[in-house]
Amino acid sequence: MDLAWPAQINDTGKLIMITIGELLLARLSDMGIGHIFGVPGDFNLQFLEQVSSSRDLEFIGTCNELNAAYAADGYARLNGVGALLTTYGVGELSAICGVAGACAEHVPVVCITGAPPLHAMEEGLRLHHTLADGNYDNMMNCYRQFTVAQTRLTAANALTEIDRVLTACLREMKPVYIQLPSDVSHQLVRRPQRRLELAFSGNPEPFNAALQHLLTLWSQARSPAVLVDSDAARFAMVAPLRDLVEKAQVPFASLITGKCILDETHPLWLGAYAGQGSETLVRQRIESSDCLIVTAPRFIETNSSLFTQALPPAATVELHGSHVIIGERVYDGVAGAALLERFVAQIESRPAAHKGLRQSGDWSLREEAPLRQERLWPQLARFIQEGDVVIAENGTSNIGLAQMRLPSGVSYIAANIWASIGYSLPAILGTALAKPKRRHLLFIGDGSLQLTVQELSTILRLDLKPIIFLLNNRGYTIERYILGMNSAYNDIANWNYSELPSVFAPHRNCFVAQAKTEGELARALAAAQASDSLSFIELHLDPHDAPEGLRKLGPVTADFDYGPCGPQISERTAHIRISARATAAVAEKPRGAAAH
Repeated sequence: MDLAWPAQINDTGKLIMITIGELLLARLSDMGIGHIFGVPGDFNLQFLEQVSSSRDLEFIGTCNELNAAYAADGYARLNGVGALLTTYGVGELSAICGVAGACAEHVPVVCITGAPPLHAMEEGLRLHHTLADGNYDNMMNCYRQFTVAQTRLTAANALTEIDRVLTACLREMKPVYIQLPSDVSHQLVRRPQRRLELAFSGNPEPFNAALQHLLTLWSQARSPAVLVDSDAARFAMVAPLRDLVEKAQVPFASLITGKCILDETHPLWLGAYAGQGSETLVRQRIESSDCLIVTAPRFIETNSSLFTQALPPAATVELHGSHVIIGERVYDGVAGAALLERFVAQIESRPAAHKGLRQSGDWSLREEAPLRQERLWPQLARFIQEGDVVIAENGTSNIGLAQMRLPSGVSYIAANIWASIGYSLPAILGTALAKPKRRHLLFIGDGSLQLTVQELSTILRLDLKPIIFLLNNRGYTIERYILGMNSAYNDIANWNYSELPSVFAPHRNCFVAQAKTEGELARALAAAQASDSLSFIELHLDPHDAPEGLRKLGPVTADFDYGPCGPQISERTAHIRISARATAAVAEKPRGAAAH
């Protein structure tokens, strides 16, 4: 199928026609989408035939729809936008958790569901994959909660509705939902004359007013600063932010939800800002700034130390996708990225600051030392290279890596807001297809892996070569530190994880290793570095060991969640009593008694 865009009228003067499915694929290609993730079903097979004939898009079949949604999310974070294909009812509802996560994280994903034939829906026929009640509005109503635009395509509306919905996806940087009835995708419509319009024009009057307001605030500032959150990457603000930092030599910090968006090795990087949980210097520079430029901050309890952020109200400039807030003034219809670009072009340059990097603490290998969280993450951080894609699962992986200063050019991906465990393994399928020339590293716990491990088979089938670090701590360590340190509900089955690659792909060459000591991990890292295949490294850790950040976060989370009369109080009391008895027993032990 040729999806080039010639004139609407051919040489014979006849209208050039295109099927609705081909038109949708052409528009996805215009957006830069090269892969569609999903699962076949009888209501989308006709569209899959059209995908198979496309020169520009490839269908990636996944093991289930939830994993497809996670993969499309990971793909979109590096590619700019992703696509998901499911079948009606059972398929799309299986995917909806991942779609909701993309909505929460502001990740643009085009959700296409193959729907029953239009005539069946209009007649209210009772079909499989439905509730057998003739209601064909319920699925769209479900998706309406987590998408910014929805449509059911027909021959009459396809030309306008496809463009309306896809434009909303890029404008809002959130998922959209398209129902493609099975008898509609091969119907013909006239071919549009133009490609999908991807640029958005703002209103010049509020733009100029916002620019003047910002320039005035800047001219009076003596302590400007920048604070970065994740939407900087979503709304094309990264490049102008870099230009601002370099041109004006402005110090900058990031929320943990904005990790690695700007270079953490830069001498002007202050560190992570988290309200009262920040280092003193970071907190002072951010909260006392007289011109604080912030990229669409979204404070949740985990990136603000329970909402203790205190940005200077009159001096804060919030840059959003389609509006800007300066002090108490809101400028609607102003793209934050465009305003930032114009602002940087008009300010004066300042001499470059000293380029020496902050040095991390000393770390030397202890060959026989068992792996411990406090030393594991510095060892792993030294393995990460410039330009790597790092995917960190929620729990000890994300908390451990969040404290590490990572090299320049690293893309750091984590579902910090939605925090759905199991996200990261399917996500690396998406990232590896979006940027196949980069090295992709996954850090995931055993509890999370067990939710979505099937997608390891797809990664192997496609001969992708990420490096996967499995943290085997025999359960949900992050939950243990909130409540139930020794409770059975935080335990999981201890699989033979190192055998999984051979189970999923018996004839595929993989590097597999296990490590219980720092020396074993060092040798595994060296081998993975030299390997030209997928690497799977299992790290054996104490179930009660955790990064320092989790040791602090767990009790605070428990108090917030359960209140002053919650079960965590009695658990802590019991722990104190056990510790006191152990201390007393040691004190009473006769001198010279053998230690155990």
